[in-house]
Amino acid sequence: MPDASGKAASTTTSGDVSAIEAVIRTYFDGLYEGDVEKLGAAFHPVSHLYSERDGEVVDLPRERWFEMVRNRPSPAASGLARDDRILLLDISGPETAFVKVACQIPPRYFTDYLVLNRTKAGWKIVSKVFRADVRD
Repeated sequence: MPDASGKAASTTTSGDVSAIEAVIRTYFDGLYEGDVEKLGAAFHPVSHLYSERDGEVVDLPRERWFEMVRNRPSPAASGLARDDRILLLDISGPETAFVKVACQIPPRYFTDYLVLNRTKAGWKIVSKVFRADVRD
């Protein structure tokens, strides 16, 4: 598929796919276990999380989110069901990827849009846009 310039996009390797999937698995594990060390391995230090509230964009820096994770019971410790999966993985070039995932902390069920960049330290999540449905 061509990129925005109309040129053919760079080819990716199965190693890229595997490396990105490993980052996402680390994210899922960190989220479920409430482990900010694992989340820190997946998210770049400058990353932010974004959501919508009352028609406004909420910008949550990584460190503020980590504090929230530290101060709540983990889904694992609470005995909550785990169901997380990759819905879409798109690598647009050797340094940029997009991953849509589904995960849950019942009664909240999330859709996350994760943007990754390849850094000197490997693939890292640099932004997360998310929404949640609350179900009974």
